[in-house]
Amino acid sequence: MKKNLKKILALGIGVVMASALTVGCTQQSDRVSENISKQADNFNVIRQITVINCIQGDVLFQMTGKMSLKVDSAENQLEVTVEDENGSYKKHFIGLSDNVTYTVEDVTDNYVDNYHYTLNFNPSMWIPFGIETID
Repeated sequence: MKKNLKKILALGIGVVMASALTVGCTQQSDRVSENISKQADNFNVIRQITVINCIQGDVLFQMTGKMSLKVDSAENQLEVTVEDENGSYKKHFIGLSDNVTYTVEDVTDNYVDNYHYTLNFNPSMWIPFGIETID
């Protein structure tokens, strides 16, 4: 009886230790991804967002700077909070649809001014107009 109890106790301890070890194990890539996301949300990473019209394949605009991103699925938009050189924050909203998507790049290692963000619109995406002159 004592031998069986010892075996059961040893087996139970082994199971508990094995489950504790597997719970504590995460892949390095998961930890790195989480750490990068935290750094970006704390405005320590310079990112570049490119918004693309998927039908035409045109870039609608790009935005570069220290920013935190949040996808609001209920409103179908991307919420972008940026930090400027004075430590002030501004919030921008990018509407998403079936034919508009975006990419986000970490450009921290490239030379970019840490405290100024840029927003570049594609001028060919604006509605064209013409001026007629009368002779």
